[in-house]
Amino acid sequence: MGLADDGGLLVPEFIPDVSAELDAWQGYSYSQLALEVMSRFIDDIPRPALQQIIDRSYGTFSVPAVTPIVPLGQDYVLELFHGPTLAFKDIALQFLGNVFEYILDERGHSVNILGATSGDTGSAAIAGVRGKSNINIYIMFPEGKTSPLQELQMTSILDDNVHNIGIHGSFDDCQALMKGIFSDLDFKTEHNLAAVNSVNWTRVLAQVVYYFSAWYQLGCPARFDVCVPTGNFGNIFAGYIAREMGLPIRHLILATNANDILCRFFNTGRYERREVNFTHSPAMDIQISSNFERYLFYKLGGDTEQVKEFMASFAATGSAELPEKTQPIDAVIKAGSASNAVTLATIEQVYRTEGYLLDPHTAVGLSVMQVFREDGVPLVLLATAHPAKFEDVIREALPEVHAVHPTLEALRELPTRKTILDLAEDSIKAFIVRGV
Repeated sequence: MGLADDGGLLVPEFIPDVSAELDAWQGYSYSQLALEVMSRFIDDIPRPALQQIIDRSYGTFSVPAVTPIVPLGQDYVLELFHGPTLAFKDIALQFLGNVFEYILDERGHSVNILGATSGDTGSAAIAGVRGKSNINIYIMFPEGKTSPLQELQMTSILDDNVHNIGIHGSFDDCQALMKGIFSDLDFKTEHNLAAVNSVNWTRVLAQVVYYFSAWYQLGCPARFDVCVPTGNFGNIFAGYIAREMGLPIRHLILATNANDILCRFFNTGRYERREVNFTHSPAMDIQISSNFERYLFYKLGGDTEQVKEFMASFAATGSAELPEKTQPIDAVIKAGSASNAVTLATIEQVYRTEGYLLDPHTAVGLSVMQVFREDGVPLVLLATAHPAKFEDVIREALPEVHAVHPTLEALRELPTRKTILDLAEDSIKAFIVRGV
């Protein structure tokens, strides 16, 4: 399930404290670590079956470590882009696709997955379920607003169960369409709708694992900081959950581009929507962050009425504030933003000095985290995508550098298929009905 039937987001009944078990997990492979972390939240899949699902999910990655950590100057980069579509979304969506298949086979059911993407979620979700029986997937994306290669990664998949939908609008428009359709409970039930966006708790849970992996690869320091480029708040919320489970994260550094609604909230307590800016880091071109609602639940002490009041105010006026603002808003989460110009300068500077090529989202993260660096505390930057996915941006920052990856180059001559639809729920619903 994605959204709950009342339109809210699902959270676990409780967050388990695993701090006493951290020593015992040293030396575990990524799949072994994933089993230990995720099984603390999963009681409806037998442990042997869960291990098989995890092994199959991460067997598709190009490196044994799955999410290797590499030094970058005085800091570290956790590379999350070694999956089939070269983006961090693979870590959750390879797992989620296999979970869907397992449960559907067990129950003899079928589903229609409806998702929205600003670039990477769509291709990763498609890669996770393409060709699987009993699953149709419908991915909406803002037409012309993803990178050309991101679109190719989606539209070049011609399996019968894959349907790509271009929408004239922003990612927020696509996400609003998705939420509106899921809120129609009769349609949701009749057509067995399921979600792959980070409104789906399983997405967040799978991402919790790589925070643990980073800590072990660092050598288990007493504390460490993590910088997370984020737009929909799912990636950083996974770190928040890892910390609540007992992982010794000191600070989570939230990095955004010009779409700085999250940055402004954590610095002022005011959550205020503005116009979407289309930037060099398109996956973060978001003004309404789905997983922020989950964070509010914990920030407001589990008071669901306060959460509903906050979100209702935001929906009605485009703005909401915490009932009691304290400074800082959260002692754990630090926040900053970076412009296009700073993003390009960071890509160039890091390549010239370190020989390391950053994608634009990771460059946003690096530019922000430099403000919060503290001597003696290891600092890890999450690298969210392979730079070759954003060849135009790399060329603008470094004209002499041609960022390539064989997986992406192989897409250029492939046939593609997509459908352009109106920005209207009825159009999407009719398309799903025809597709079924």
